[in-house]
Formats: sequence, structure tokens, C-alpha cells
Amino acid sequence: MQRIALTALLLGLALCGCADDGAPPAAGSSPAANTPAAAGEPAAGEPAAGEPGAGGPGAGRSAAAEPAGIDPRPIHAGALTLDSHVDIPLDYATAAVDPLDAEEQVNLLKMVEGGLDAAFFIVYVGQTQRTPENYAQASADAQTKFDAIRRMTTELYPERITLAYRADDVERIAAEGRLVAAIGIENGYALGPELGELDRYYELGARYVTLVHNGHNDLADSAQPRAQLGDVAAEHGGISELGARAIRRMNELGIMVDISHASKQTALEATQLSAAPVIASHSSVRAVANHARNLDDETLLALRDNGGVVQIVAFEDYVKTEPPERAAAMRALEASLGLEPPVDPAALPEEQRFAFLRGVRDINAQWPPANVQDLVDHIDYAVELIGIDHVGISSDFGGGGGIIGWTDARETPNVTYELVARGYPEEEIRKVWSGNLLRVWREAERIAAEL
Repeated sequence: MQRIALTALLLGLALCGCADDGAPPAAGSSPAANTPAAAGEPAAGEPAAGEPGAGGPGAGRSAAAEPAGIDPRPIHAGALTLDSHVDIPLDYATAAVDPLDAEEQVNLLKMVEGGLDAAFFIVYVGQTQRTPENYAQASADAQTKFDAIRRMTTELYPERITLAYRADDVERIAAEGRLVAAIGIENGYALGPELGELDRYYELGARYVTLVHNGHNDLADSAQPRAQLGDVAAEHGGISELGARAIRRMNELGIMVDISHASKQTALEATQLSAAPVIASHSSVRAVANHARNLDDETLLALRDNGGVVQIVAFEDYVKTEPPERAAAMRALEASLGLEPPVDPAALPEEQRFAFLRGVRDINAQWPPANVQDLVDHIDYAVELIGIDHVGISSDFGGGGGIIGWTDARETPNVTYELVARGYPEEEIRKVWSGNLLRVWREAERIAAEL
């Protein structure tokens, strides 16, 4: 559903001639020229001076012009860029979804074109009722995705992309001129009711595990309980005894503990229980966009004190809170055309499709969607609050991610260009793109060797 919404958004922008074409800005031009905001005006969703949200952490770098004389292109080319969350479908690395050139937000050709050097490809399983049959299905689905990543890296395109098992592998593989794949597991549900799969997944290459997804599981409480699964507001009050055992075993193996999707109590407890720094593989800042999936200041500070890193995510709903007026306008547009959400514009008759997209264009003009400047607002805030050493970047491509200016891997340079425009020095940009996450990964390895 998220992917359909993004498609409608981009088609609507294309219809009005305001979609970003993915080309990097010319040398000496500001990345802000690639965004909907006019020169001298706040970016979409950025508060004007004196408005709520204009002050506080992050305010010092907002709306900065590109430093004179700095060409951002070599800075992007010189950084090791690592996206910590790229989802893949169950039929990945088959004839249906070729990793090289599939119509996905991330494929190998798009990674090369956009200078995206490395990505964590995600073994995701959705939360279902916790029955023996469903646990078996979750394990089977996880194995399907592990096998797909292995096929991509060892059978289909070993000359183009290699699987990293250690943090040092990432830098070595990139230096040798190949793309880098790493593996994260999204939803501890995949580990089984007694954690029976955890060691085996480590051997297959998993290097982080997101404790929980949408809906509670046996390990921990989710930030988004699901009534259809019978969830109460808090099942465990944070992390269960089984979840604590899982964290201990992850520390022993060298698997990073991921608190994205976790409830606040789960996240805070994870920072206390884990002997190694934790990560939030794809989350943003709640003070900037008030969404349950984002981290509030208390959680960000706990993550900092734990030595961890938050990977700010380019997911529309987490980057910019949708005004109720925009949601109402979309509902009214759909109703006026006799459509039921979610709407797939490509499936509509031509006349209805263009009427829908014209409506989307008008709505976007009044309430601009999230863009790269909005994303970097989150980075600014986190850097001011917890420090440059604890902030990274993720897309959630394939899982609903994508914002104006970073709709797929080809547009990755736009993120670097906006960081340059706000005055981040090259050393800090390298930290945010990969250095901080690799530091946490190495620390997980070091602690595992000591336990």
C-alpha cells in the first residue's frame, strides 16, 4: 500500500512537471534547487522563524545555503555510502525480480548510478498469530530471503556484489570496486518461539535483528500494537524474559540489536540489557514528526549513552506528519471519483487516472510531501541532541520508503548534497553515511569476542 501511495505521489508530481528527475545539481548550485521550496522560503514542512519547531536541536543548520566554492560531487564519491534498510520481496533474485535491473527502488545498476556502495538487504517476516504453523511459515519465508541474497551474491552477480560478514569486509569489498551486501532480520518473530533459529541465521550472515515489528511478539512490545492480532497496549511491559535471552545471545554472537519498531519501554530496556551498542536501523525523530515509529528525546539520549546509532529513515510518514486537512482532501478526491483506497493509478482508466493525478498534484501543491530537506531536518535535530557520532541514514526502500529527492537509489547523491549545503564537513558526512554504523558493528564484534 505504501508503494502504491508513493507511485501516485510521483505520478502526480510528474503530471505537473515538478518531479525531480534524479539528476544531481550542477556544481556550484544548491541541492535546495531540487526541492519544492522556493529560494529564501522554508522547505516543505520546515517551520518559519518563530513558528513551533523552529528552535531547539537542529535549528542551527536549517535552511543553510551551500558553502561557497564546495563541489559536493567528490564528497559523495569519496564517502562509503551505506543504507541500513532495503527490503526485498519473496521472489527476489529470480527471473521475476532480477537484482541487476528489476523495477525496484534499489537494484544493482541504480546503486552504481547513485553511488550507493552498500546496503543491508532485509530478511523481513510479518507478524501473524503465534501458532506453530505460523512460526514454521515465518522461518520458511526468512529462509527464502536468505537464499535470495546468497543467490545474488554468489551465483548471479558475484563480480558485482559481495556479502559482508564483518564490518571490515564492508570497507574491503568497496575498496575492491564491488557493491556490498549485508543482512538484517526484521522482526524477531523469525527467530522461533525458543530462539532456535538465531545461531543458524548468524551463520547465514545476519548481523542485526529488529526485535519486533508491527504487533507484539514473544520477545517484546511493539510501537504499533495490532488489534487484529489481539494485542493489548503492552503485553510484556517492554522486553520479555525470552527477549532478554535473545539480546544476550545476540551479544555473544556479534549481532546488533535493533530497536526500530519497538515501543518506547522496549527500546529503553534494550539499551540497558545489551552489552553492545544498539541501533535503530530505520527510525526518525519524534520531536520533528510525531509518529509512534519515531524516537523521542529520552530514547535518543539513552541510545547515545549506550553508544548506539539512529539511522534516520526516508519514510514519508516518519519524516513529515500529514496534516489532517491533507488526509481529508485525499479522501474527498477519492470519493469524488468513486475510488476506494488504496488507489493504484496505473490500474485506472485513462480519464479517471488523469483526474486523480491532477487532484493529487493540487493537494501536493497545497500540502507539499516530504523531501530531502525534511529528512535532513531530522538529521540536524539528532546531531544537535545526541552528537554526530550517533546518527546515520537509511531509506526503507522496498518497504514503503522514499521521499521527494530520494525516491530510489539513483537519487542517493541528493542526500549528500543537502548535507553539504547545510555545512556538514566531509568527515562528518562520512560518519553519517557509514562510519557510525560500522563503529557499532565493530563494537558488537569486539564484545562478542569477550563474552
